[in-house]
Amino acid sequence: MTDVTITVPPHCDVTLGMRCVDKSQPGVTVWQMAAARSFANVTGVVQGGFLTAMADTAMGSAAHTFARAAGRKGYSSSIEAKTTYLAPARVGATLECTARVVHGGRRVIFAEAEIVDDQGVSVARVSASYLFTSTER
Repeated sequence: MTDVTITVPPHCDVTLGMRCVDKSQPGVTVWQMAAARSFANVTGVVQGGFLTAMADTAMGSAAHTFARAAGRKGYSSSIEAKTTYLAPARVGATLECTARVVHGGRRVIFAEAEIVDDQGVSVARVSASYLFTSTER
């Protein structure tokens, strides 16, 4: 087994230029990201995988704040996700993703996210399940 060093913020978030702008309410987080030209697909709009990655970070952190508010220590890992693309995400736009836990059990946490651009256009909705792993003994 290889040693894994955990970095905060994770490399993916740094690469995407994501930043958390609100995590004041347990189970809800808001993130922003600039839609960089390097994220564009051949049609000139942001490739969907970048949007899904943004939502995954936001929902994963929402799951974490939800569990922490309940006094639980651990981490969450995505086990499935579904993304619906509603409109093109324009290169140059500032994207904002709001994620919220819709149900949290002992082991599985369900979350949803919406990504909107700086003109208020909803570009994607994502739902996902996260497996919570306790680090308490």
